[in-house]
Amino acid sequence: MLQTSQKAEAEPLLTATGVSKNFGKTRALVDASLTLRPGETVGLLGANGAGKSTLSRIISGHIQPSGGDIFFDGATLSLNSTRDALRCGIALVAQETSLAPDLSVLENIFLPNLATKGRLSYRAMRIDANRLLAGLGHEHILPLDAEVRTLSAAQRQLVEIAKALALDARLIIFDEPTASLSATEVDRLFDIMENLQNNGRALAFVSHRLEEVFAITNRVTILREGKVVAEDVATSSLTQGDIIQYMVGRDIGAIYKKRTVKPEAIGETVFEVKNLKALPWVRDISFSVRRGEILGLGGLVGAGRSEAVEAIWGLRPRQNSDIQINGKPIRLHKPADAVRAGMGFVAEDRRAQNIVPDLSVRENLLLAQMGQHRGFGRGYGKRANKVAELISDLGLPAHRLDTSLLNYSGGMQQKIIIARWLLTQPKILILDEPTKGVDIGTRSSIYRLLQQAADAGLAVIVISSDFEELLGIAERIVVMSDGITIADLPASRLTEEKLTLLAAPRTSAARNQALLAELAETYHADAVWTLLDGDELICLTQAAHDNAPSAGLTPGEAIMVDQTLIPKAIREHGPGFVTETDGLRQTLFTQLTDKRGHDLGWISLTIAGTAQAPDPKNIRAKISNLTSTDKDDLNGRHP
Repeated sequence: MLQTSQKAEAEPLLTATGVSKNFGKTRALVDASLTLRPGETVGLLGANGAGKSTLSRIISGHIQPSGGDIFFDGATLSLNSTRDALRCGIALVAQETSLAPDLSVLENIFLPNLATKGRLSYRAMRIDANRLLAGLGHEHILPLDAEVRTLSAAQRQLVEIAKALALDARLIIFDEPTASLSATEVDRLFDIMENLQNNGRALAFVSHRLEEVFAITNRVTILREGKVVAEDVATSSLTQGDIIQYMVGRDIGAIYKKRTVKPEAIGETVFEVKNLKALPWVRDISFSVRRGEILGLGGLVGAGRSEAVEAIWGLRPRQNSDIQINGKPIRLHKPADAVRAGMGFVAEDRRAQNIVPDLSVRENLLLAQMGQHRGFGRGYGKRANKVAELISDLGLPAHRLDTSLLNYSGGMQQKIIIARWLLTQPKILILDEPTKGVDIGTRSSIYRLLQQAADAGLAVIVISSDFEELLGIAERIVVMSDGITIADLPASRLTEEKLTLLAAPRTSAARNQALLAELAETYHADAVWTLLDGDELICLTQAAHDNAPSAGLTPGEAIMVDQTLIPKAIREHGPGFVTETDGLRQTLFTQLTDKRGHDLGWISLTIAGTAQAPDPKNIRAKISNLTSTDKDDLNGRHP
């Protein structure tokens, strides 16, 4: 076992040694250890089934250990319930949310308070809730009076995080809190975690996203098959390769192995959606996917990605839509219609939407194909060869197909759910957050499986909050924001930063849009917010005066510099206005950065070539005033 040699400055708040847990004959934890100190974040890592969640649930009072010693604040910790843990100041932000679906967002945030003596002040609770959600940047996405049952899985996760923050606990365990969050939302959560650290809280952070581990943790403890293989190690002393080897016991190579796709391998358009409307979350979304293509749908929480797919699938009412398969209009009123049309759908919430807990692995695996079977019996025999092939490819234990699916790790459950739909041999497969809560090795095998399916001619649509994942697996990405399609671009033209800016909620970027409108009106200009990358440019948003000369840019479009009407200004973007060689336009570029110095793109102002150019200092002063007072709005963030 690897141990750190670096002496800690702070005394541990929690020390767990020799912790074990047996579930019948299954040994989930064997002699596990964990040390948490005030002012630090410790990464608790491991593959699916390694015992991370079991150890987290023991420390937070959800389950009792079979053995071992746990000390909290210098005294023996003995918990009989989660309420005991909360009284001690220990809170868990669970991967599988523990919210009351019939209660409102407000009541769930303060759920532990509802059982306390005395009268509650809903007014005070509302003020505190707004403060917490503003810190998370989601006060406009999570209405306090909405019932939790109406929220998406990602929104419920945000409520779970707010609930833990409301407890003001001394020790908080974050179990996969970022599984449904995008890079921007993760960054915002990390700001909050850093503040908690600085205020002396001890934090444990469970995640399968290694880039997050390096961004937020001070130390890591790594489990494999219920045993600690690296204990209390300084994160800075490790590489991603080191952590992966500790987790899985071998080098799995590159997580994202990009497909080599020849143009002729991508066929005709198989599935097309136009002007989809399913209020309140989906206002106007359009996209298409071709045979043999992997399409990514990206956006932040509340963008309408999951809701759009649920509306297509018949799980939400639609007010408008034009849905075509192989160029022919099709009516999809309920999920059975979609299945008969050759579609498969892996929903985001694995437990609530995908798994039938009372059925075995085999029955869960063959559930979808039973809807295609006609005649007597269950039709299992027709799929026997395909089942054998799939379980071999996915590494599923064939001898355990008749056991409960709940006995498997989350990663194995996800493999079985994906295999369920592949058995139906669909034309179109839609996957919502397919690698949510699964480890590095499982993610790699899921990506390989989807790429093989696309190579065989399947049209694949992947919804993900992980922009790195979209860039790594998709050939093309459609970006959504506030229920509207913002851009449809090849993945090769995008980066995580570009995706983040494209996905920024239009409501959050309202001040930026207002500034563009003001500049356009004041100077009779075409004002544009753009991203510059060598010889390529992406237009984020625009406002133009009626009499302004066009810069030749359209929001959501990626365009080569020479294809615009202001190529000289783009290449030079100096301190003043640059006049084009034809003399028809002159343009000023001003760069935007956030409080951390990240590039947020450029604001350009194009006016007539014969116009008297205004003082660039005045224009830059207006832009600087916006970025200095509310930089975060430009990135879909709130201060």
